[in-house]
Amino acid sequence: MSNIGNYLMKIRQEQQISIRQLAKLTGISHSEINKIENGERENPSPLHIKSIAKVFGISQIECLKIAGYIDEDAQYPLPDFLSNFSPEELEQVQAYANFLRSSNKEEQKETQDTMKNNLKVASLFAGIGGICYGFKQAGAEVVWANEIDKDACKTYRHNFGNDYLIEGDIKEVNPEDIPDIDILNGGFPCQAFSVAGYRKGFDDERGNLFFEITRILEVKRPRAILLENVKNLEGHDHGNTFKVIKEQLELLGYHVHHKVLNTMEYGNVPQHRERIYIVGFLSKQAYDKFIYPDKIPLTKTIHDIVDVTDRKPLGLYYTNSKYYPELKETMINKNTVYQWRRVYCRENKSNVCPTLTANMGTGGHNVPLIIDDYDIRKLTPEECVGFQGFPPEFSFPDDISNASKYKQAGNSVSVPVIKRIAEAMVKALAD
Repeated sequence: MSNIGNYLMKIRQEQQISIRQLAKLTGISHSEINKIENGERENPSPLHIKSIAKVFGISQIECLKIAGYIDEDAQYPLPDFLSNFSPEELEQVQAYANFLRSSNKEEQKETQDTMKNNLKVASLFAGIGGICYGFKQAGAEVVWANEIDKDACKTYRHNFGNDYLIEGDIKEVNPEDIPDIDILNGGFPCQAFSVAGYRKGFDDERGNLFFEITRILEVKRPRAILLENVKNLEGHDHGNTFKVIKEQLELLGYHVHHKVLNTMEYGNVPQHRERIYIVGFLSKQAYDKFIYPDKIPLTKTIHDIVDVTDRKPLGLYYTNSKYYPELKETMINKNTVYQWRRVYCRENKSNVCPTLTANMGTGGHNVPLIIDDYDIRKLTPEECVGFQGFPPEFSFPDDISNASKYKQAGNSVSVPVIKRIAEAMVKALAD
């Protein structure tokens, strides 16, 4: 936790102001305030610091000193960015560290190099854009996407605009209508293969949607593909399902890698989420160059996503639930996420969030629960997408239900994992 983050959080708690209230009073997003307080925003905007200090009624200059933006010995002029500070403040604020600078110059250079590739991407079963975010963060351009769920389309357009998303059944998509692309991706429906479902595989209509992918690949011939699905796909029907998938892709000329990655091990996001990632290339050279990302340390905790000091709407709390006595007895760890499984409560022993599911908002199954400073409650939809690693600028539209939001979050992918795979694919495709 940073000095300024710790200081502002202490003042906020003393004044009994929630983060959500502070966000409304300052116009700063809830997630940004949370990042300032927990130290994730190492160099917060001085304008944000000024706005927060104004609401608290404390010295703006003192806050700027704590944040390290004042250097009494510095003689150089201030950036124009701070032109709306008062003359008195400008006399004391002598230095401003650019809060957008990269802490890792080598990583910054890598991102710039990636942008030069200008790869075009299309997304099938786009959902709310988790895979699209990952490829965009890796420097690629998403030029076309398809999704059938109306509410998911609302959320996608709310965050990506309405320029290229095609709403409707993939079976009705004419491949000729898709622009030329370098990469095709898709998190194709997993219920047919999931251990949480009936595991019908290709006997389930949703499982047969894989062949819609091959129908499009046959016409568009992108240089590379990325497909995501549940871990169980690899072992479904004694391996026969995956064997068919791999053979079909190879018949189309793709050289195929596959690997199961856990979000908490490869994305630095505190969610236990194992998924299989299938990567294919038309070029044998690109196939040979591709390497899945290495594991990285999990440095984030649930408290990077959940603000236990912020009181949520009463409807999220389980105080009046008939299961409350059992939950109260079972749930004693504030540093993890529990999961209500219809008739019992399960603690995640790794102190992370259990695998989020599409049905977690429908009632009694797979509901993720935490203990905050007020009582036992379920996660909000916004916290759920936080556990999927969505960027802070993501938001849900106002005109969809919470049940739909939970479904969208559970059906989505972990953005940081996609970003790292996409970066590896970009490297492999580079000449």
